[in-house]
Amino acid sequence: MGRFRNVLGNRNFSLLWIGQIISQFGDRLNQMALIALIYRFAPGSTTQMAKVMSFTIIPVFLIGPIAGVYVDRWDRRRTMVVCDILRGILILFIPFYFIKLGSMLPIYVIVFLAFSIARFHVPAKMSIIPDLVKTDDLLLANSLVNTTGMVAAMFGLGLGGILVGIVGAEGGFIIDGVSFLISGILIFFLSTRVIRNLKRERLIDVGKGIAEVIRKSAFEEMKDAVVFLSKQKQLRSCLGILFLLWASLGAIYVVSIIFVQQAFSSVTKEIGLLVVGLGLGLFAGSLFYGRLGKKRDGFRTIFSCIFACGVVLSIFVLAVIKAPNLLIALVLAFILGLVVSPVMVISNTLVQELTESTMRGKIFSSIEIVVHFAFLVAMLISAPLADRIGPVKILLFVSSSLVLIGLAGLIGQYGKIRRT
Repeated sequence: MGRFRNVLGNRNFSLLWIGQIISQFGDRLNQMALIALIYRFAPGSTTQMAKVMSFTIIPVFLIGPIAGVYVDRWDRRRTMVVCDILRGILILFIPFYFIKLGSMLPIYVIVFLAFSIARFHVPAKMSIIPDLVKTDDLLLANSLVNTTGMVAAMFGLGLGGILVGIVGAEGGFIIDGVSFLISGILIFFLSTRVIRNLKRERLIDVGKGIAEVIRKSAFEEMKDAVVFLSKQKQLRSCLGILFLLWASLGAIYVVSIIFVQQAFSSVTKEIGLLVVGLGLGLFAGSLFYGRLGKKRDGFRTIFSCIFACGVVLSIFVLAVIKAPNLLIALVLAFILGLVVSPVMVISNTLVQELTESTMRGKIFSSIEIVVHFAFLVAMLISAPLADRIGPVKILLFVSSSLVLIGLAGLIGQYGKIRRT
């Protein structure tokens, strides 16, 4: 505990840490406000929900490949301040102006712009931490940022669901916008110990640079990653598993929101609480498997967890249909988080172990693009289908598919053991 106190006693790191807790909480509140807003414009529409959520993911493909390069060229503190202030102003435009227009189109634009700006903020935040703390404290500092960020996000969703139910979508957006402004002000007062030699760049030069980075960084390095993956059978298996997991998440993401709204006759409260239960399960499962998982076979555990995910998801759906009970639903959401987390932990660990050090950045960048693509496509397919056949059939189809895939994988693993 003494070392944690020493890190938090660092004025610069504390300003960053507090600012990120506030903005993480506001971010999750923003999600609840968006859900409430969509419910107001198009109650029960999974298609409308999918549309707005897609604008939070598309920046990963368009902005992600170039953001890191420019963060390294710019002053990171200034980049974070500008990002937070811009996001705060953009979000505040929603309740004070755009909601009154009665159209979702300008909301889509604001969401896209805000999440595009976020792609610059995230690498700037992670890159500035070594400039704020001693080398010996770096691991603890990263642990604090990641853990408290996760906790703030979970409580932001839980309390956000309740708060939005009280203050409405407008109030949620106002709190979120103000949280970004507060974060920007706190980061403004940082003083990094590394003075960076940066040159001013004309806008036209930046534009030319972006085109060059896309050509070299995005496409050339993606090609290198694909060639490397084609030679690594186990890596391809990991990528396939992650693709499957994120496609499943995409297929049920907006569908489950509408399902919970209809089952509990509530807009955001139960959704927020169930996400907290799921998040706590993910957190507990990651810690538990991190301690005990080394003794177990990786791929066999993955397929066992995929099978368990399908079973728990189907029980959750059937239990909520028969008798909507928040406590039972919370327990099942927690269990679902427990059985999902090892899949992510094992897959990421296997990728790290099987990939050469010089290729890890490219491989993980490629994986991020692939899994977000899987999520987006599955979401855009399942949403209009759910509007036609109902969310229950989609959820049960996904859960049944997970059960079958888990069983098939386990049979394949046991077949390999018998052959050896």
